[in-house]
Amino acid sequence: MNKEQVKGTAKDIAGKAQQKAGELIGSKEQQAKGMAKQVEGKTEKAYGDVKESVKDSTKK
Repeated sequence: MNKEQVKGTAKDIAGKAQQKAGELIGSKEQQAKGMAKQVEGKTEKAYGDVKESVKDSTKK
């Protein structure tokens, strides 16, 4: 696991929490920010996954 995967997962989780908090308080702005953070986190994790796959394939 590399740092992009860890950071991406953390952003995704934080985004989910922010989105849920926005739902609870009725803030569309916080919901949107949370969803955006989730997308950013998933993208960063996917980049980390690809990076890890390349690293693993070069070891063989």
